[in-house]
Amino acid sequence: MQTNKNNAAALENEIEWFNKVLNTRMQIYFGQKSDVKDIFEIEPPGLKNDESAYGNFTAHYRLSTAERIVFMLALIANIKPQLLDIFLVENKNTGNSFTEFGGRKDSESGRFIPTYETAIFILAGDDLEKRFSYYHLFDPEHYFTKHNIFSSKNSSRNEYHFNTILSLSSEIIDLITTGRVRKPTFGAGFPAKLIETELEWNDLVLESYTLEQIQEIKTWIEYGHVMLNGMGLSKKIKPGFRSLFYGPPGTGKTFTASLLGKVTGLDVYRIDLSMVVSKYIGETEKNLENIFQQAEYKNWILFFDEADALFGKRTSISDAHDRFANQEVSYLLQRVEDYPGVVILASNMRTNLDEAFTRRFQSIIYFPVPKTNERLKIWSNAFSEKSKLDDKINLAEIAAKYELTGGSIMNVVRCATLMSLKKGTDIIFADDLIEGIRKEFQKEGKKF
Repeated sequence: MQTNKNNAAALENEIEWFNKVLNTRMQIYFGQKSDVKDIFEIEPPGLKNDESAYGNFTAHYRLSTAERIVFMLALIANIKPQLLDIFLVENKNTGNSFTEFGGRKDSESGRFIPTYETAIFILAGDDLEKRFSYYHLFDPEHYFTKHNIFSSKNSSRNEYHFNTILSLSSEIIDLITTGRVRKPTFGAGFPAKLIETELEWNDLVLESYTLEQIQEIKTWIEYGHVMLNGMGLSKKIKPGFRSLFYGPPGTGKTFTASLLGKVTGLDVYRIDLSMVVSKYIGETEKNLENIFQQAEYKNWILFFDEADALFGKRTSISDAHDRFANQEVSYLLQRVEDYPGVVILASNMRTNLDEAFTRRFQSIIYFPVPKTNERLKIWSNAFSEKSKLDDKINLAEIAAKYELTGGSIMNVVRCATLMSLKKGTDIIFADDLIEGIRKEFQKEGKKF
């Protein structure tokens, strides 16, 4: 509650200042009486010791007065849109709206939607020299765009640049108003799911060499920023860490990615490739770009399961479609390589992936079927603490006799536990356990 109170108080002051700026710009433009000759004579509120989300945001980016005006214009369109009704005035000479104000009128609500042109008008009026001096605020390299503070999804390639709607990303709106950011919603616009686990690092059972390689990723997450920024290696080493997990299904690839996120405090998003990959030229690239845009500067771990569908070997060029497909893979390669966070690709076989990807990876980690001692650890920790094992069950013998992955072992435990519940007991019976193992062998096409 206190956080919301601080945020609201800071924004009320900022909105009051912005409203004065806006009204002054209109007075100056229409030649009306004004207390000042320039909008920049109106001092913005002091935020030196402000602990609100907005105060922290302005301090972090060191927003200039012009940048604060542009940011508030975008924010007010979401929290106090009525203040922008001043732009809906009709030009009596033409009978239309004032073109120089930019913006658009929403067909449903009737409210004014600001564009880049609206921001330029507030900052410079019709002074061309001043207008040109503020164009950099909308350059791709300005942090407004580079850090996805402004969302440009509504713009098209052929549209005049300054007709782009001035729209804040939903994450920034959440951050400025409530102090916290909602997780993105899984769907067509964001085909990735947050994956989590309640298990701990000690529950990860892998052979020692595989575990050592996983530790390397964990070390990069913890110390990579120090190496790049603190030691000045950012000019020589690309940011980010790219790793390939490969091995049979059920050997712990997804679980390991989830644990890496848990122990390092990072969100892990598994990309749903069925929603990303499209038969239409350019659509796969567009779908993936939506994910990378939202992930940029949030330090998410991006996990591409069954990555062969997206990053598989490129085809020989026999027609135009093949050429576009190969261009798409080249784009994806560059996008993955430029991502400053951790990208993990998972595949059943290393040879399924394009070598152009794999040779750029910092690590290629094999997840083998667990050996006898590893299977015993998994069996020993797999059952509920409320379950009791039948005296006939010898986990050491089962681990030695039946070669199963961790995922298959958990399927057996699920099956045997359900059978005990059906029988109205907490005892896991040997017959039910063996039946579960037989089903797993049958699923995998192996002789039991």
